[in-house]
Amino acid sequence: MVAYRGFDIIKNGLLIGLFLQLAIGPVFFFIINLVLQKTIFDGIAGVFAVTIVDYLYITLAILGVGKILKKKKFKKMFGIISSIILMIFGFFIIKSAISNHLIDAVVISSESIISSFLSVFVITISSPLTIIFFTGIFTAKAVEYKYTKKQLYLFGFSVGSATFIFMLSSVFLFFFLKQTIPTEVIQFLNLIVGLILIVYGGIRILKNLKE
Repeated sequence: MVAYRGFDIIKNGLLIGLFLQLAIGPVFFFIINLVLQKTIFDGIAGVFAVTIVDYLYITLAILGVGKILKKKKFKKMFGIISSIILMIFGFFIIKSAISNHLIDAVVISSESIISSFLSVFVITISSPLTIIFFTGIFTAKAVEYKYTKKQLYLFGFSVGSATFIFMLSSVFLFFFLKQTIPTEVIQFLNLIVGLILIVYGGIRILKNLKE
């Protein structure tokens, strides 16, 4: 019975996690950009970076830190700072793409896998309000399924695993398609990724100022 309960929790976490991945955001495009411009190992490094940050935020959400961030003062401060970081990344990506420096378009002169990891890590962790999002999900599931704190950790682990599975599968998919994608398309993708980061960051700033 306990084993079945554990399997049920893992299944629910994976399904919800994979469903959340359908809302493709800037981080996804950034990682795919790494694969197309550099190597599959840079893309994998990016996957580990986003997974680590997700698990960090999931842990904080379960611990209840999300409730602190719900306070208007903290929410607005984190929202504006993180949005500015995203817009700066977007600006440098567009600047590099326009200059035809495809390899440099990943912002941090990605001469190593570590720099690729750090690039994705910074972009992902610049959205601390994700904790509030996870807090809402875990609170709802704790009420719906009467999960204990221990079961919530198992549920959170499964949700985070979905990020790793989805991102890693996407990395391998685009790696195999890499040779069929023209250089012009990669450069255009750089522009799109940059614009997405700038627009996304701008919308978040406006939203925070209105609140």
